[in-house]
Amino acid sequence: MLVTVSRIGVVFQGLFHRPDQGLPYRYHSPMQLILFIAIFGAILLGPNLWVRRVMQRYSQPAERYGGTGAELARQLLDERGLQSVAVETTEQGDHYDPRDKTVRLSTGNYQGRSLTAVTVAAHEVGHALQDAQGFAPLRARTHLVNWTRHAERLGAGLLMAAPVLGIATRAPGVTALVLLGGLLSLGSTALVHLVTLPTEFDASFGRALPLLEEGDYLHPVDYPHARRLLRAAALTYVSASLMSLLNVARWWAILRR
Repeated sequence: MLVTVSRIGVVFQGLFHRPDQGLPYRYHSPMQLILFIAIFGAILLGPNLWVRRVMQRYSQPAERYGGTGAELARQLLDERGLQSVAVETTEQGDHYDPRDKTVRLSTGNYQGRSLTAVTVAAHEVGHALQDAQGFAPLRARTHLVNWTRHAERLGAGLLMAAPVLGIATRAPGVTALVLLGGLLSLGSTALVHLVTLPTEFDASFGRALPLLEEGDYLHPVDYPHARRLLRAAALTYVSASLMSLLNVARWWAILRR
């Protein structure tokens, strides 16, 4: 967290710093800069900290339910004719892979019997149902993720090539165009996460919650808490989207020096 806050400070110094005079463009007071950093840091870190707190809070008691997250996922999939969808453990975070048709759960949620484990498992099964039903936003995200990988590489290459092209051609317009393309390529990650939001909320409240309620899988007193967990699962990508925007701002700050 301290590293992230430090990165935010560097970004702001670059955004508001005038290289010719060593002064901010508009904000001369250190307190104003601190205030902006605090607000920006809250916007950036807030969703991520809230998601982590909710997930950890309902991971106890660890033996709240008789079955594990993996067992519930398998049961929900089988009941809906999705026997071909696999359930695996992963170290890369809970997710559904539409290419491999696989629900992947973190070790804690795969083996766990807590409210967090079974609720997150239901959320990922929700994505599998979206895929099986041809949910358009999920398909769009899959295509965008593949495109973004290439765009990020292109963006990084353009940003590194910009100074060289500027010196070689001595044409500011060429350099500006390359920089713009690079920044837009890096910002494509944010676009993917924005498209992800309706997909995530549908998986949580359009799929997972009805599954849990119809099957009466949870203790009645747990449903309000499950709603919070499903909201947290859906908002996980908000934090990633904000982090990608910070990456774009960091590059802009570096290039303006």
